[in-house]
Amino acid sequence: MDFVDQVKILSKRVDTLKNQIQTEEATKTSFIMPFFQLLGYDVFNPLEFVPEYTADVGIKKGEKVDYAILNDGEPVILVEAKWCGESLDKHGGQLFRYFGTTKAKFGILTNGFEYRFFTDLDEQNKMDQKPFFVFDITQIKEQDITELKKFHKASFDIDAVFSAAEDLKYSNQVKQLLKKQLEEPDDEFINYVLSEVYCGRKTQNIIDKFKPVIKKSLNQFVNDLMNDRITAALNKSNTVENTVNEDISTNTELEPSNIITEDSSKIITTQEELDGFAIIKAILYKTIPVNKIYYRDTVSYFGILYDNKNYKWICRLKVEKAIKYIILPDGTNNGKKYPLATINSIFDYADEIIESAKRFVEDEIID
Repeated sequence: MDFVDQVKILSKRVDTLKNQIQTEEATKTSFIMPFFQLLGYDVFNPLEFVPEYTADVGIKKGEKVDYAILNDGEPVILVEAKWCGESLDKHGGQLFRYFGTTKAKFGILTNGFEYRFFTDLDEQNKMDQKPFFVFDITQIKEQDITELKKFHKASFDIDAVFSAAEDLKYSNQVKQLLKKQLEEPDDEFINYVLSEVYCGRKTQNIIDKFKPVIKKSLNQFVNDLMNDRITAALNKSNTVENTVNEDISTNTELEPSNIITEDSSKIITTQEELDGFAIIKAILYKTIPVNKIYYRDTVSYFGILYDNKNYKWICRLKVEKAIKYIILPDGTNNGKKYPLATINSIFDYADEIIESAKRFVEDEIID
């Protein structure tokens, strides 16, 4: 079983059990220790993974951090654990104090499903106030797994991870800033935009007046980018489908297109489902050939298939007026459901869709 599959299994376990775990110790045993096991550490070897590691703070003696990962007898990663039902926001200070009293280069604060990774980018030997890497294991993305692999025992390189941490920290902060401004731009951002496009005096009334205009423009810009990507994918798809249709005239055994349907009298394929299909092709057009992407519309769901094979399903959609969700593979027959606010919310799961499709490409390479 590869690393990605191991992470997904733990992700499902945490998501299933998190409401049943009532104590910090149960969180450690059920979620946190298995997490570090999949990173390759022997959690039962006190020469490698030390529980209750002593990290004396100032005049306080006997202060202990929950876990320390050792390398050649010295701590390199400190881990502070909390109960899975507890927010991590108020507990960074505890890890901050421990960090400055040891030789550890990284600190991890976790409640078993959220993990926050810290280092000392801002000031040497003093843990940063903000983490450089944060993820929720129940909603882990492909990029998260890529970063997580750097902490695997087999490939862990302190200098390399520290070097990459700065880029990761600030790129994540930039993304958070852009997300915040897209959702609700603040006055400072509005003022900056107006300084580039508005010649008049920027009073508070002017800022308030233009705020909805700028917010609308930002969201339209993002939608235009998405639509351009969809159009590019569809154009590529149409080129391929035209080639397929030409082949049909000489080979009647070929399927007429990359669309498979059941009894049409029982199934109505909606425009919203077709829009979802187009979005998924747009997401995947750089990963797999678009002529390998099919859909099957069934009574229960709208399935996206790889290479016209039912058992090679990439994802499934359920699109109705009252409810919308996407189903992604999770190692079980039924997969895992994720809600969709709109059909465009499929883009939020682009990493997972790409990862799902890659499985079949990798299988073909192996074959």
